[in-house]
Amino acid sequence: MSSDIANLQQALDHGLTEQEYEKINTYLGRPPTWTELGVYSVMWSEHCSYKNSIAVLKTLPRDGEQLLVGAGEENAGLVDLGDGLACAFKIESHNHPSAVEPYQGAATGVGGIHRDIFTMGARPIAALNSLRFGRLDQPRVRYLLDGVVRGIADYGNSFGVPTVAGEIYFDERYEGNPLVNAMSVGLVKVGETVSAIAQGEGNPVLIVGASTGRDGIHGATFASEDLSEASEAKRPSVQVGDPFTEKLLLEASLEAIKTGAIVGMQDMGAAGISCSTSEMSAKGQSGMDIDLDRVPLREPNMTAYEILLSESQERMLIVAHAGREHELIEVFKKWDLHAVVIGQVTQTGRVRYWRDGELKADIPADSLVLGGGAPVYIRETQEPAYLKETQGFDETTLNHPDAASCVTTLLGSPNIASKRWVFEQYDSMVRTNTVTGPGPSDAGVIRIKGTDKALSVKTDCNGRYVHLNPRRGGQIAVAEAARNVVCTGAKPLAITNCLNFGNPYKPELYWVFKEAVAGIGDACRTFNTPVTGGNVSFYNENSTSAVFPTPTIGMLGLVESLQHITGARYTADAVLCYVGAERKGLGGSEYLSTIHGLTTGDAPILDLDLETRVQQAVLSAIRQGFVQAAHDVSDGGLAITLAEMAIFSGMGARIETPHAWKNVPLHTCLFSEAQSGIVLSVEPDKRSLLEAFMQSQGVPFYELGSTGGSVLEWMEVGRWEVSALTQVYEQAIPSLMETVISQ
Repeated sequence: MSSDIANLQQALDHGLTEQEYEKINTYLGRPPTWTELGVYSVMWSEHCSYKNSIAVLKTLPRDGEQLLVGAGEENAGLVDLGDGLACAFKIESHNHPSAVEPYQGAATGVGGIHRDIFTMGARPIAALNSLRFGRLDQPRVRYLLDGVVRGIADYGNSFGVPTVAGEIYFDERYEGNPLVNAMSVGLVKVGETVSAIAQGEGNPVLIVGASTGRDGIHGATFASEDLSEASEAKRPSVQVGDPFTEKLLLEASLEAIKTGAIVGMQDMGAAGISCSTSEMSAKGQSGMDIDLDRVPLREPNMTAYEILLSESQERMLIVAHAGREHELIEVFKKWDLHAVVIGQVTQTGRVRYWRDGELKADIPADSLVLGGGAPVYIRETQEPAYLKETQGFDETTLNHPDAASCVTTLLGSPNIASKRWVFEQYDSMVRTNTVTGPGPSDAGVIRIKGTDKALSVKTDCNGRYVHLNPRRGGQIAVAEAARNVVCTGAKPLAITNCLNFGNPYKPELYWVFKEAVAGIGDACRTFNTPVTGGNVSFYNENSTSAVFPTPTIGMLGLVESLQHITGARYTADAVLCYVGAERKGLGGSEYLSTIHGLTTGDAPILDLDLETRVQQAVLSAIRQGFVQAAHDVSDGGLAITLAEMAIFSGMGARIETPHAWKNVPLHTCLFSEAQSGIVLSVEPDKRSLLEAFMQSQGVPFYELGSTGGSVLEWMEVGRWEVSALTQVYEQAIPSLMETVISQ
C-alpha cells in the first residue's frame, strides 16, 4: 500500500471539511493516502454527491404511470411512449467551465449530456439548451455568448443531433457567472436499455473510447466552489471535447449493446474513473480491482491520482460477461476506438486501484457514493430580507410612458428579441425528424419514425420570478414549460431539471433553493409530470451577488398524432382569441425591467387549478381540430405575444380590448405576465364551437380580433407595420454581436 499519507490540511485544500476528513479516517480505519484523498474529494464534492441538496430533492414527486426509470436510478430518466418505445432524457449544467473557457466549456457540456443518454442504450435524437448571460452591452458578455454558442454548435453539429429548442436570458445578475445548461433526448426500445451496474465476480472491466489525459482534473470540485479571479488559473479543469470521437463512441456503444455481452455501462463524466468504478460497484453491491497501468494514456508520467481524477471526454466504463470481452473489443476496434480490459469485478465491496505495481487506493465503494457513505447535509435557512421590500412594491406609483412605443422597445430587448443569431448556428434539421425547430413555435417537435407520434420538448425558467417569489417562481417554471408543449399539441409527461443556485452555506440562498424546489414539486404533482432526474449546480455567484435562482425545467411532451402539431403562425381572416387568466399585475415583468429598470414586485399570478384547466382544454381543442395556432402569454405580456404571432405570420391583425377588461389598466392589460394565458387562432366557422367548449371546461374565453393585412393595430393602443416590428425583433441581437466578432 502506498505510504503517501494525506493530512488534514491537505484535505482542507481539497475542499473537504475537518468533519469529512475524520469520516474518511473512520471508513478506512486509517488516514487516507494522497490518491484516496483525491478520490474522496471529487466523489464528495457537491457536483457528484449532492450532499447539500439530496435531502431536499427527495421531496420531489418521482413516480408516474409511464415512468420506467426515475430520478437517481440510472444516468437519465426513462419514460414509456407506447409502441414499444421509451424516451431517455436529462439536463445538466456546465456553468463554471463555460465561465472561464466558454467554447470548450459549452462543447463538453453537450458531449457529456449525450453520453448520459446513449450509455443507457438510447440514441440521442434532439438537443436543447438553456443559457443565461449578463447584459449584452458588455464586451465580456458578448465574448462569452459567442464562445458558448460556437461551442454548442460545433459539437452538436459535428455529432449529428439536431438542436431543436432552448432559451436565453440576459441580466446583470448573471454577470461573470453565465449559466450553460444542456439537455439531450433519446429513443430506445423498451427492454433494450443498459444499467450502470457492476455484477458478477470475475467479470472483466473495460475502458472504451478516447485515451486519458490531464484535462479536467478536479473538474467536479471546480464546479463545487465559488468562481473568483483565481478561476482563470483553473483552465486545466475545463475538459476538451472531440465530437467526431463521440460520434464513433455512440455507434460503437449501441452496436456493443446489441451483442448481449455487456453487464453494465456508465459514462465517464465528472470525477472520471473514480466515479464510474465506485458508482457501478456500489449499485451492484460489488467491488472492482483496477490496474491503472493498462489505461490508454495520451500524456506521459501520469500518476494514479491524475488518472483517477481526469475528466477527459468521450470515455465509458463497461463490465462484460466473462469470456465475451473480445466481442466488445472487436466492435470498438472496428470504430477505431480503444477497448482495454483494465480490471475485474470482485465481491469485496471495495474499489482498489494499482499503479506501477503498487496498490494506491483501497476504498469501500459504498462510502463514496450518493445514498451510501457520502455526507448528507441540511443547511440553515433564513427568509431573505429583500422580499419584504420587493413584494411590497406599489405599481400605482409608476409613471407609464406611451404604450405603443413600449411595444417596440420591448421587442428590441435581448430577452424578447429573436434569437435567430444563436439558433441559426445550430443544425436543427439533421436526421430529418425535426417537425418544428427554433422559431415560430412554443417548443421543439420531433417525429418518432415508424409511428404517428412526435415528442415535444422545451426548456424554461424565469429566474427573475424565482428571485421575487421562490416558491411561485418554481411553480411557474414547470407551468410554463408544460404550457409550451401543450401549445404544440402535446401532453406533458415528465420533467428533468437543472437547479442553478448560489452558495448553499448562505442561509438566505438555501432558503430560496428549498422554496423553489417545493414550488417545482407543487406544480409537478398538479400536472402529473414526475421528476426523472437532472442536476444541481450551486456556487453560481459573481463578485457582488449570486445569480438569479434559476431552476431550469426540461419538459417532455407526447403528440399522439402528427395531425395535432400546432405552431404559432396564423393565416388571413382568422379569429384571434384569448383563453385563461385575467391580465393582472406587473411584478417581475420584462416591462418593469426594460422600461423602468426595476426588478421588483411579486412574481406573476399563478392559479395551478386554473392552469391545469387551461392546458387540458387547449390540448383537447387542438385534438378536436378547433385551433389553428397557439402561443402562450409569457415574457412581455399579451402585447408581445400578439406582436410575435404577427411577426411569425408575416401578417397583421386588428385587436380590440375585450369589454370585460375595460377596468384593467392599459399597461397591465398589455404587459402583465400573469400566467395561464394562451392566444389561439381559430377559423371563423369554428369560433363559436371553441368558445362553447372553453366555457364547458370552466376556462375564460375572450375574442380579441381578426387577422389580415400588413398592420398590427390595437384599437386603444396604436398601429405598427409588421415589417417594422420584424426589423426591430430580428436585428436587436445581431446589431449588438457585430461589435464582438471583429474584436
